[in-house]
Order: sequence, then C-alpha cells, then structure tokens
Amino acid sequence: MPLTHAQIARLDASLGKRHQALLEEVRDELEKSENQQYVELIGRSPADSGDQSVGDMLADLNLGIIDRHIQEIRDIEAARARIEKRAFGTCIECSADIGFERLLAYPTAKRCLACQQHRERTYAHAGTPKL
Repeated sequence: MPLTHAQIARLDASLGKRHQALLEEVRDELEKSENQQYVELIGRSPADSGDQSVGDMLADLNLGIIDRHIQEIRDIEAARARIEKRAFGTCIECSADIGFERLLAYPTAKRCLACQQHRERTYAHAGTPKL
C-alpha cells in the first residue's frame, strides 16, 4: 500500500531532524579532529612510537566516524530527493511499495525487505577482506 501524505510528512520530518543532528556531529568531530588526543600524546616528553601509533589510530578513528556520518547524510539527501520526485517508498529493484514500518525503522531504505534480503544474501561476501 502506498504511503499517505501524513506518513511521508512524518518520515520527511524525521529525516530532517537526523540530517541536522548529523551535520552538528560532523562539525563537532571536525573541530575535535584537531587531534586533541594526538596532541596530548605527542606533547608528552618523551613521545615514543607507541604513543605516536595510538595517536594515529585515534585520528583514523575520528575520520572513520566522520566518513560514516557523511555517508548517512548522503543517504538522507537521496531519500529527501526521492520524496521530492514522488519516488519515496518505492523499491528501486522491483518497484513494490516499501512498508511504512520498514521506513520508520530505516527511513533511507531504497529497497523493500524482500529485495534487501536478496541483495544481502547475494553480496554478503563481496566486501569481506581476505588474508
């Protein structure tokens, strides 16, 4: 069953709030990415290679958090673009309606549950690193 205007408005408001929260988190992370932890570790005398590697790891972790937030921001922007195009709530694979409950749990969903499960089974090992 297609989404009602009220359901779309509710989801759009939720997306807008999450978008704003993510922008603030990214801004905060970028301000913190002056690598205060790294500066504190390196500022100690004497700084050894262990301190330096921990500082590098913390800086990488901060960048990973920022990357994850930016990807979610992009997903939200894509979902809001689908709302504008009146394509929101429609599966990109089979064109079936995406259930309201699924969209409440995951508002940026692009696929219905069946297509998402199929995709995950098909591509589950594609990104798994191997030694």
